[in-house]
Amino acid sequence: MATVEKPVRQSVSLSPRLARRVKALARTSRTSANRILVQLIESGLEAKEQERKHFFELVDRLAESRSPEEQGHLKEKLARMTFGD
Repeated sequence: MATVEKPVRQSVSLSPRLARRVKALARTSRTSANRILVQLIESGLEAKEQERKHFFELVDRLAESRSPEEQGHLKEKLARMTFGD
C-alpha cells in the first residue's frame, strides 16, 4: 500500500516588499499566497538542481577534453558558476 506524505507546516518570515509581491502574484493567479510560495520554492529547487547537473556536465567535459583551448573555456565557465562574474 502506498504511503501518502503528510504536508509539513513551516513558518517563514518575509520582508514587507517580498510579501507584497507574493500577494500580488496570488491575486493575479487567483490562488493563495501559500500556493504561490510553494510554487516558487519548487521552481527554485528545480532550478538549483538543473544548475548542479549543468555544473557536473561541464566538469565531465573538462575531464574528457584534450584541447587546451576548450579546457580554458570550460575552466572559465566553471569559475563563473562557482565564484560569479
